[in-house]
Amino acid sequence: MTAALLGFAAVLGLILLRVPIALAMGAVGIFGYAMETSMRASLSMSARLITDAARDYGLSVVPLFVLMGLFVNQSGMSRDIYRAAHAFLGHLRGGLAMATISACGLFAAISGSSLATASTMSRVAMPEMRRFGYDDALSTAAIAAGGTLGILIPPSVVLVIYGLLTQSSIAALFLAGIVPGALGVLFYLGAVLFVVWRRPAAGPPGDRSSWAQRLRSLSGIGAVIGLFAFVIGGLYGLFNWHPINLTFSPTEAAGMGAMGTFAIALWRRRLTWRNTLAALTETAITTAGLFSILIGAWIFSNFVNLVGLPEALVGFVTENDLHPMTVILVILLIYIALGCVFESLSMMVLTVPVFFPIVVALGFDPVWFGIVVVVVTEISLITPPVGLNVFIMKSVVPDVATSTIFRGVTPFWVADIFRLALIVLLPSLTLFLPNLLN
Repeated sequence: MTAALLGFAAVLGLILLRVPIALAMGAVGIFGYAMETSMRASLSMSARLITDAARDYGLSVVPLFVLMGLFVNQSGMSRDIYRAAHAFLGHLRGGLAMATISACGLFAAISGSSLATASTMSRVAMPEMRRFGYDDALSTAAIAAGGTLGILIPPSVVLVIYGLLTQSSIAALFLAGIVPGALGVLFYLGAVLFVVWRRPAAGPPGDRSSWAQRLRSLSGIGAVIGLFAFVIGGLYGLFNWHPINLTFSPTEAAGMGAMGTFAIALWRRRLTWRNTLAALTETAITTAGLFSILIGAWIFSNFVNLVGLPEALVGFVTENDLHPMTVILVILLIYIALGCVFESLSMMVLTVPVFFPIVVALGFDPVWFGIVVVVVTEISLITPPVGLNVFIMKSVVPDVATSTIFRGVTPFWVADIFRLALIVLLPSLTLFLPNLLN
């Protein structure tokens, strides 16, 4: 226990000194493992993990979903999605903010990235909300909060990484994320309604679109809906009709999604040699960073497992006869506290290897816990003082004070806490769809 706690303290200290988390976890894991065994055994363990990761077919799902999200950006789908949401909701008080959140939810379903959702939708929605005189706090908060949906609504890169860390079914995780993701959209819409009820001037109504304009706007997102239905439907065998079998593995679904978004971007004539090369280059860089974090987490996890921290924590819980929900509450409080100082992916890869054995030993469903972890991670994206999505908004609209954005996201943060409580107290909301298809 002492060795493990010292290891965590060393990792946290290195991260606070701005050492990359992959390097911090890898270095502490290697030296900690060496102190318990030998440097030769530690280096051998690390080399084996690196080579196993390089040869793991399942990991190829990561770059394919990343590439899919980048092709979505290149294809101009984000503007079509926002235009459709605007046509149906823009005439309401706070309607542009609600349209932004709805568009973020749909865009998240094909981009799989919170940062991509927030940065893309900020460039699409922010000018429109400013044109209609929206309060900067509400405008920036709606985009920052809506962007968090990108890591929950499938296909989600963060859910893929959780599945890889815990050997959980990625297909089940994707299916489990649909209902909590839809609840996130609804709760955020409720937050907008609360803000404009308190301050009507914060979100004045926009122009009303005719039904002809609304139906015309839907034609622009037909490809988006079709692609999402094809990828998710193939993943769960919904197109398995004799003699045609279109059932995909997660990696095959990612490949079909990447190819589909590439084809849509070509059809829309949005791809050039330059931006195609830029998308492929960014995919390689992003994937290398994610793989580095995964390998560092696995090395550190081996050290933690070697010194017996998970077993010690499970023993502590059982010996003291702690109620399972009490343990879950403590874990959630730790996540919310860590979210104030760590970005989401770092927090997840650092803690899941420790908490996961405890949760499984207490009889909780690993898929349910994965969704809970991702929802808490979403909350960290808009939690001060780090709030990564808030700083993305700050980079897009530098004339808005960071304090203004954080003030604006407060109702959305509260909505997230209520959603988290609902998911924790009613696991059937998360597990309904996975159980339905089992």
